[in-house]
Amino acid sequence: MATSTDVLFRPFRIKSLDLPNRIVMAPMTRTFAPEGIPGAANAAYYRRRAEGGVGLILSEGTVIDRPASRNHPNIPFFHGDAALAGWKEVIDEVHAAGGKMAPQIWHTGSTVGPDRNWQPDAPVESPSGVVAPDKPRGVAMTEQDIEATIAAFAKAAADAKQLGFDTVELHGAHGYLIDQFFWAGTNTREDGYGGATIAERSRFAVEVVKAVRAAVGPDMPVILRLSQWKQQDYSARLATTPDEMAAWLQPLVDAGADVLHCSQRRFWEPEFPEVDGENGLNFAGWAKKLTGAATISVGSVGLSGEFIAAFGGETSQHSDLDKLVERMERDEFDLIAVGRALISDANWVKKVQAGAGEELKGFSPAALAELV
Repeated sequence: MATSTDVLFRPFRIKSLDLPNRIVMAPMTRTFAPEGIPGAANAAYYRRRAEGGVGLILSEGTVIDRPASRNHPNIPFFHGDAALAGWKEVIDEVHAAGGKMAPQIWHTGSTVGPDRNWQPDAPVESPSGVVAPDKPRGVAMTEQDIEATIAAFAKAAADAKQLGFDTVELHGAHGYLIDQFFWAGTNTREDGYGGATIAERSRFAVEVVKAVRAAVGPDMPVILRLSQWKQQDYSARLATTPDEMAAWLQPLVDAGADVLHCSQRRFWEPEFPEVDGENGLNFAGWAKKLTGAATISVGSVGLSGEFIAAFGGETSQHSDLDKLVERMERDEFDLIAVGRALISDANWVKKVQAGAGEELKGFSPAALAELV
């Protein structure tokens, strides 16, 4: 590698979480948990990434205890004795390899999963009974449903701490349940969980974060994943100006989110180029500037193509890390999440650290067919 990657290998500490480097394994749905129970194959998969030098592993999305919280039958549960025993095996294997890990706690809302014919046993739920603007699906949540869902997020976080996980991430991005409350296109409620502004529509997320913070105590970091784009609309934006972004994010940080995981499809794209130019701050950079919180950036790291195209069968080649190093050297964000490159190669981090660019692989969608 022509560019030194030393900046990626600085230690990072926040509260009780102490990481050896700045590289995070992005949460990636794999659907390899039959009947919702992670097993030995899942534990070995994550252990290999810990052995490969990942600083912090974020699990695939794992769902809370609600009747229709997942949109595929092989998405893992994060509730029930069998599933939690499986996750205990996962975190023990990761720790045995010297790694650190968080479960990504999730509710898929009214979204449709990869198997479009599969339906959960109960009606899907969302803020307003729609999956996208003017597209009905499932039922609108009652206030009692909302209270139970907040409690389920908190219980999952408490269980994560009890099992020995190092931190916890809440999935509030990509058009799933928490994000459906944020988005005016899917939240048309007229009670206290709706509203004309992003700040008003953030109430549900704020209450989830507060409940999770209470459940895990003051020292365990809480990560919150967020996005502007939705799987329902890649061009959607929750915040169109820095002021609007501050009104969205600051209450979440005040509620107890320590780290904002700012998802975008290409990490090098500026969030508000009309403000600071074509080389301006990305989403994670603006989130850090506006709130002072630590941030994780993500989006097509080390690969030539972005991840949405991968699900359409597109192969990506390895690409250099010059843009990433440049942004991290100016402390634009604190951590960088890597996704598909770590599916293809569990030792990607060690190879980057060794400067072995010639050994880095591209990504083929065929890699999604097995858990290796």
